[in-house]
Amino acid sequence: MAISLHSAWSKICPADALIEQGDGIRFVISLVEGPIPAFLLRIDGQARAYLNRCSHVPVELDWDEGKFLDASGRSIVCATHGAVYDAGSGRCQGGPCRGRGLQPVACREIDGWIEVEATASRHA
Repeated sequence: MAISLHSAWSKICPADALIEQGDGIRFVISLVEGPIPAFLLRIDGQARAYLNRCSHVPVELDWDEGKFLDASGRSIVCATHGAVYDAGSGRCQGGPCRGRGLQPVACREIDGWIEVEATASRHA
């Protein structure tokens, strides 16, 4: 289930900035526990958003700023321990995630923008 804090939507980036199977766009989401890094990807034409937190150990996933995907562009790979997640669903595909997937964040594409359902701001 995607994180849904309330009905507020935050604009993260223009829709055309999110390239199919390209680099992720990082942003920060405000949760009860404080600000948490998150990211957007475009997979199969759809915007996908996840917390930038491995389910194995809560470390950020990208191996370099915005670099989440493997060479195929279909899997997210944790740079720290190699957990592999399906980029379209966030489900664990292998490695130390042991069946635990990524935490999705509700997102939508509307009026030329990608928005997330939460209090969020673009990561600098």
